[in-house]
Amino acid sequence: MTEQELQSALEAIIYAADEPATLDQIVAAVGGERAEVRAGLDRLVAAYAVEERGVEIRKVAGGWKMYTKAQHHEVVRRFIKGLRPPLRLTMPALETLSVIAYKQPATLPEINEVRGVNCGGVVKTLLERRLITTAGRKEAVGRPILYRTSKDFLMRFGLADLEELPSLKEFEQLAQAALGADEGIAPTESEEEGSVAPAIGRPELVTREPRASGASENDVQTVNDVTAGEGSGENPAAIEMNQGTPQEVSSEVSEADPSNDGAQGKAAGQ
Repeated sequence: MTEQELQSALEAIIYAADEPATLDQIVAAVGGERAEVRAGLDRLVAAYAVEERGVEIRKVAGGWKMYTKAQHHEVVRRFIKGLRPPLRLTMPALETLSVIAYKQPATLPEINEVRGVNCGGVVKTLLERRLITTAGRKEAVGRPILYRTSKDFLMRFGLADLEELPSLKEFEQLAQAALGADEGIAPTESEEEGSVAPAIGRPELVTREPRASGASENDVQTVNDVTAGEGSGENPAAIEMNQGTPQEVSSEVSEADPSNDGAQGKAAGQ
């Protein structure tokens, strides 16, 4: 690094530093010899000490930092007082400003419909901050006022025009980059159906409700057997019939078959 390159690098470091830049920090940044860097700092301080310069480099608190010269303090003070305060917006204000920026010109009912709340107070705040302005009235019932972004909006957000606003596709890419590959993204409908399908036909995945108080042991056994029969393909009605006594089953068969009663009467007569 030449002497001129070193001095330019030192000037850039001191200008960019919020706090006084120490010699150790500067040496680590430029990667030169300590004595060479210190000599470059002395030359830089002398170069800024001339009358034509409006700023100077001082050694304060163990480091070097740029300051305006004392003879210009009054001018600088008047300039600072004329500056606008930093822009601070609440989350509702940012959301409303985004709706207007992407849907402009937009009416207050249209903004309310998108956000789902009444945005009258927020729109008034944005008008006071001069981030939005009116754009006439819409040719509709009631002729509502149209709102659009202002020149101050472009200046505050560093945009040349509205074409530089990021698209929804760019927002999706930024969100995926922030969340990772697929982490945090909700599964699609097909993925949800695929995760449920393997559970069909697997009795062990079916959660049975606890037995109600007063239910008999046979009732619980019948429910379990019916569930198992559904998984094995057996007839649930046949399983339920088998839970009764042999006498009950025989009487039910007799009632269902009248011809059987006649055969039994002949046998008794003989």
